[in-house]
Amino acid sequence: MNEKLGELPSSIEELQGLIRQLQDSLEKERAEKIGYQHEALKHFEEIQLLRRRIFGRRAEKLSEEDRRQHLLFNEAEWLLQAQSSPAPEPQTIEVRAHHRRKSGRKPLPPEIPRVETLHDISEAEKRCACGQQMVRIGEETCEKLEVIPARIRVRRHVRPKYACHACEGSADESRAAVRIAAAPVQLLPRSIASPALVAYIIVGKFCDSLPFYRQEQQFARIGVEISRQDMANWSLAVFERLRPLLQLMREHIRRGPVVQIDETTVQVMGEPGRPNTSKSFMWVFLGGSPGQQVVDFQYHPTRSGSIPSAVLENYQGFIQTDGYEGYDQLGDQPGVVHVGCWAHARRKFFEAKEVAKTKGSADVAIASIDALFRTERILRAQDLTPQQLIDRRRQQAEPVLEKMRAWLQEREGQVPPSTTLGKAIAYTLGQWPKLMRYLDSPLLGPDNNACERAIRPFVIGRKNWLLAGSPAGAEASAAWYSLVETAKLNGIEPYLYLRHLLSRLPDSTLPSEYEFVLPWNVPRESLLDFESGPLA
Repeated sequence: MNEKLGELPSSIEELQGLIRQLQDSLEKERAEKIGYQHEALKHFEEIQLLRRRIFGRRAEKLSEEDRRQHLLFNEAEWLLQAQSSPAPEPQTIEVRAHHRRKSGRKPLPPEIPRVETLHDISEAEKRCACGQQMVRIGEETCEKLEVIPARIRVRRHVRPKYACHACEGSADESRAAVRIAAAPVQLLPRSIASPALVAYIIVGKFCDSLPFYRQEQQFARIGVEISRQDMANWSLAVFERLRPLLQLMREHIRRGPVVQIDETTVQVMGEPGRPNTSKSFMWVFLGGSPGQQVVDFQYHPTRSGSIPSAVLENYQGFIQTDGYEGYDQLGDQPGVVHVGCWAHARRKFFEAKEVAKTKGSADVAIASIDALFRTERILRAQDLTPQQLIDRRRQQAEPVLEKMRAWLQEREGQVPPSTTLGKAIAYTLGQWPKLMRYLDSPLLGPDNNACERAIRPFVIGRKNWLLAGSPAGAEASAAWYSLVETAKLNGIEPYLYLRHLLSRLPDSTLPSEYEFVLPWNVPRESLLDFESGPLA
């Protein structure tokens, strides 16, 4: 040390220069240390996030402990909500009469067939001690639900032949000597598959997530041999005949005021020019007129933003999506208003909360977003006109949004951008103009969860069947998911709808005929007609 001191320069200028070099060196070391800490924190959060995705719960609901912690970490937020909600003026309201819901077990649906089993006393017990015959004055009943495994039957189509033994047809040479009724038009000629069987198989895979090989095993247990290859071939063959209906559904989406979009991955084998390990995508579009909603699944090899732009070319209305940059060009289309999704923003803060070493910051954002959803639920439950909904939504939501934006901007300069929380803050601020647009229309909500709910059965099914065997198979799967989810969205049991649709498909050739088999045009009573007509 003394030797070093002896080597120090004697001039003040040189000493100051040396000190500045030492300061710069220390600042550089400090910056590198902070960078290492941020990098370590980033890797820690990535590991925690991966562990949560693999082993953790999927639900994004807060636990009771989390709600109690909000009181500790979010005092400012709770004050914000109290301040942003003006005290209601005293008023007199009329309380309408209401019916209390009966507690206990819910009764079994009346449309389920009943089979009665009588438990009666003997004839001797029906005679009173006074000698008179006792009279039945009532009864006690209880109902037990029974499940009968899938029943199978064969429907034989019989066409009698007629001939004349007297003249052997010579009396009327303009007509055939042997007469027989015309063969009924079949869904799949030269096949054992009926509309009911195809509907059963399709619902098994695309509604109940049962791959064809598992259904093959189920059929074998009840004594029928149907190979998985036959099921796949039937699925593809019927899909080809459904193209006009699917096109009609897509046109119906474009006629609606709001379209929600989402996408997820799918692995498809045999794509031209691509290895089998490549990731392809299933795009989902949800829209249509109120009460006549359509879900449209579309398979595409890529996630290019040109896909939704092409699907919705010349569309005018609201388009609601998450923050994926591939959707950005949608907002450039004339007549399109691009709306963001608060559920996706909340998800990023929820992930930050789950992986953070310390609690608090993410909870503030989650509480603010939850306040927006709570306000929306309360307003939607009221009998409000569209303008009243907009006015009250703005009155209650805008103060929360203003405070939240100020908090985000403040925290943006304090939180490392590489951390999960930093990414959540950057995402939300980047999406802010789109996230605010839901306030302006009664047709919009704060999220596109309806589209996410429609895509969830596909994600669940993908865990079972893992991949699509070919691009044609992926396209057919998209069509079947579209029909199943559209039926569910319109309150129709998928099997009944597909059974009805496929029974009428052989006779449908004109666009107007396909219009009649859209879910909202199908009479409900015809869906329950199991025995008559071509449904059987």
